Amino acid sequence: MIPYKHEAFTDFSLEENKRKIKEGIQTVEGYMGEEYPLIVGGERITTEDKIVSYNPANKTEVVGKVSKASREIAEKAMNIADETFKTWSKVKPETRADILFKAAAIMRRRKFEFSGLLVKEAGKTWVEADVEAAEAIDFLEYYGRQMLKLKEGYPVESRPGEYNQFNYIPLGVAVVISPWNFPFAIMAGTTVAAMVAGNTVLLKPASTTPIVSYKFVEVLEQAGMPAGVVNFIPGSGAEIGDYLVEHPRTRLISFTGSRDVGLGIVEKAAKLSPGQIWIKRTILEMGGKDTIVVDKEADLELAATSIVKSAFGFSGQKCSACSRAVIVEDVYDQVVARVKELTDELTVGVPDNDEHFMGPVIDGSAFKKIMEYIEIGKGEGELLTGGTGDDSQGFFIQPTVFKDVDPQARIMQEEIFGPVLAITSAKDFDHALEIANNTEYGLTGAVISTNRMNIEKAREEFHVGNLYFNRGCTGAIVGYQPFGGFNMSGTDSKAGGPDYIQLHMQAKTTSEML
Repeated sequence: MIPYKHEAFTDFSLEENKRKIKEGIQTVEGYMGEEYPLIVGGERITTEDKIVSYNPANKTEVVGKVSKASREIAEKAMNIADETFKTWSKVKPETRADILFKAAAIMRRRKFEFSGLLVKEAGKTWVEADVEAAEAIDFLEYYGRQMLKLKEGYPVESRPGEYNQFNYIPLGVAVVISPWNFPFAIMAGTTVAAMVAGNTVLLKPASTTPIVSYKFVEVLEQAGMPAGVVNFIPGSGAEIGDYLVEHPRTRLISFTGSRDVGLGIVEKAAKLSPGQIWIKRTILEMGGKDTIVVDKEADLELAATSIVKSAFGFSGQKCSACSRAVIVEDVYDQVVARVKELTDELTVGVPDNDEHFMGPVIDGSAFKKIMEYIEIGKGEGELLTGGTGDDSQGFFIQPTVFKDVDPQARIMQEEIFGPVLAITSAKDFDHALEIANNTEYGLTGAVISTNRMNIEKAREEFHVGNLYFNRGCTGAIVGYQPFGGFNMSGTDSKAGGPDYIQLHMQAKTTSEML
C-alpha cells in the first residue's frame, strides 16, 4: 500500500496554475443555473420545490437549483439505505476503500473545476478553494487507508484451548448533515468515513451550498459506488433534518454546524423512538471561539501575521478562525499596531480573479448577523479598523478589529463567524492562559512564544482540541493534525485522525473454545 501523503497545495504564482483555475471557473460557468435532482437509491428524483444556490459575491447570480426533499422522500431514502445496508455492510473493506481511492483520483483530475465551484458557490478565494479541494481528496485517501488498517481488527490475547478475536462491524444508516463553510471537504470527509466503514448514508448538505455535494455524489457513482449507499437528499432542517435524527432506523448522526443545532440533535437523538433498539451514535463538531495568545517573549511579526491570517482567511467563516487575540501587556501596543497595519493592507472583493485576500460572507442572514455584532463591538471596545459592509451586489464586510475589549464582552465570548477580531491585554502569560480558557468552547488555539517553559505550560493548560505553537490557529491537515474540540465545540471526534473511522463502527469480540 502506498503510504499516505497529503495532497499538495497549488502555487498560484505560476502562470500555468493561474490558467488552470481560470479554466476550472469557466467550466463551472458553463453549467451555472442548471437544475439538479435528488439521488435516492441511484434514482434521480425531481421535485417542484427547489433549493436555489446563489453566488455570495454576486447575489443575483444563480449557481444552480436543486430539488428539495420532502418527508416522504426522506422516508423512501431511509428505507432504501436500510435495505442497502444489508449488502453494503458485507462488501469487503478493500472494495469499499478502492471506491474512495478511485473517487480521489477523479477528484484530483477535476481539482481546478471543484475549486472553481467553491469560488462561485461559497465565495472562496483561489487559495482557500484550492486548500479545501486538497483536503477533500486527503479525506478519501486517508480514510481508505485507515479502513485497510482496521479490516482485521486488533489482536487480543488467547489462552490454550481458546481463540479470541476483536473486530469492527458497521453500525447501520448514517445521517450526515454537512456545513456550508467547508461544503466540499467536510461534506466529503464525513460522508466517506461513514461509507467506507460499511454504513449507508443519507446526505443532507447545507442549503446554501448543495451543488458541490451533488457533483461529489456523481464522482462516487463514477468510482463504482453501488446505488443506495449514499443518498443525496438536500432539504430543510425543520422538515427532514429533525425527522431523520428522530427516525428509529437512524443509527448514526454526523453533524457539523452551530452549537445550538448540535445540542438540539443530541437531545432529539437521546429520545427513544417507537421500534428503536439501539442508542444512536452522534459525531458533532459545533464551532469555536478561538484565541491566539502572544507572550512577551515572542516573534512579534510572526504574532501579528498569524493573528491576521487566522482571523480573516475565508472572511473569518471557519470554526477554527482566530476571533480573539490575548496579548501580554509588555508587547501589546506593538502587536496591536502591526495587526492594524496588516489588516489595512487586506482587500475585499469578488474572488474570481484572485485579486483580493477576502471574498464575501456566505449570504444575507450572515451579513446581517455579523454587522449587528460589529455594532455591539463598538460599545465594547475601540474600533481599530474596518467596521463597514456593503451588500448591494454581494455580501462584503471589511476586516474588522476591536482593541481594549473586556474578556467577558459579547464579542469576546460569542461565536460571530465573520471577519471580526477582538483584542485584549493580559498582565502576564498565566493571565493570558486564564483568559484564553474563559469561553464555553475549546476548539483551536495558538501560542506565539520563544519561552520553552511557557510553551510547555500552555501544552498542558490551554484547554483546546487543537493547539498550535508559533503559527496560526487555522489550517489542520488531514493525517497531520487530527481535528476536533472540547466543551461546546463538540464531541472531539478527531476528523482526519487515527481513531475517526472507529466512531462509525462497533467492536465485536468473539471467543471460540478449541
